[in-house]
Amino acid sequence: MKVSVPSNGNGGLGDMVGQHFGQVPNYTVYDTESKEVKIIPNTSEHNGGVGLPPELMSKEGVHVMLCGGLGKKAVDMFERYEVDVFVGANGLVKDAIDSWNSGNLAKATKDNSCSGHDHDHDHSDGHCH
Repeated sequence: MKVSVPSNGNGGLGDMVGQHFGQVPNYTVYDTESKEVKIIPNTSEHNGGVGLPPELMSKEGVHVMLCGGLGKKAVDMFERYEVDVFVGANGLVKDAIDSWNSGNLAKATKDNSCSGHDHDHDHSDGHCH
């Protein structure tokens, strides 16, 4: 199973989890079976490219996305691409993966998507800023 984590820097298990998943420079993808790590640059339209993060994840065969939080539109989009999203990830990428493995991250739903914390509340692009 491939698990993706938005990464603040160059990616990898020792990188920090990026809290704005659509705007991070890279995604770290960890294959739970082969233990391989792959870095996927964020080439989505948020960073001047084409497409949206759920499309990128789907093309890479990602099954699970771990992130800090996300908006309702993003939850819908990931559901359409059959990618399960878990929220509450923070710290190092490897710690987020360990938390998910231990069952400590909540599955994202429309009910627990972000809508009321200290971010810009314009969710027109499907993300919390």
